[in-house]
Amino acid sequence: MSEPYTPWFLPAEQQPATHPQLMGRLAGAEVVLLGERHDQAAHHRWQLHVAAGLAAHRPIVMGFEMFPARLDQVLHSWVFGKLDEDIFLERCEWANVWGFPAELYMPIFRFCREMKIPMVGLNCRRELVREVGAGGWQSVPEENREGLTPARPSSEAYRRFIFELTGGGAPGRKVTSAEDPGFDRFVRAQEVWDRAFATRIRNAVCRPGKPLVVGIIGMGHLQWGGGVPWQLEDFGIHDVRVLIPQGESQPMLAAGAADAVFRLPETETETEAELSDA
Repeated sequence: MSEPYTPWFLPAEQQPATHPQLMGRLAGAEVVLLGERHDQAAHHRWQLHVAAGLAAHRPIVMGFEMFPARLDQVLHSWVFGKLDEDIFLERCEWANVWGFPAELYMPIFRFCREMKIPMVGLNCRRELVREVGAGGWQSVPEENREGLTPARPSSEAYRRFIFELTGGGAPGRKVTSAEDPGFDRFVRAQEVWDRAFATRIRNAVCRPGKPLVVGIIGMGHLQWGGGVPWQLEDFGIHDVRVLIPQGESQPMLAAGAADAVFRLPETETETEAELSDA
């Protein structure tokens, strides 16, 4: 008798896993990072299902790339029912700080509110990203760094990953390789985001009761052991798991790309544009 189908796959072990089995394993971690493409409604539905599965095992805190940390009090007010949805989106400056349709994310935000799950912002101000990208951390006075320390330099593997992710050696591109010094500015900017997300996650991990921290973050910040996991390791946080959604027709990710992959039916990978047409 064949094994029942499961959409979960473990790249390192090259074998599937059941949902209950995987949720039980992940619940023992310090941090679980759920990747996304920001415009994919199916990715956000998947994130909600995983967060609910983890919350059934132990208390969680949810961290969001979409919000800068300065808006944490607004997130707190939302979770505890002090704001309606329109006021919440206005006070968290959604149109300015993120811009993707709020409908993509509202089911997760409502889940946090209904279950009284703390929400924290992981992001920093955009100007800091630009300033460090242009001149390095030494160009930014310490009082303007939002409590962030200089990022751990990225590994060569992560540089190669984000080089390919951003177009690789496309014809006409000035930067010809991941090692090209001309790529340093982009990498420095990416590292500011990675360091900011990791710093806020570390702060949440250290809360009383040691909750499991679930991060909602773009996939480009998570894969191949780089990005946020790399910066968390610099803080001494090693028990981090990365989960990635992908379409069933996409090539299976190799070992090292993520800890677990969820295979989505292609009909469920609608984009922002398709969602808005519905």
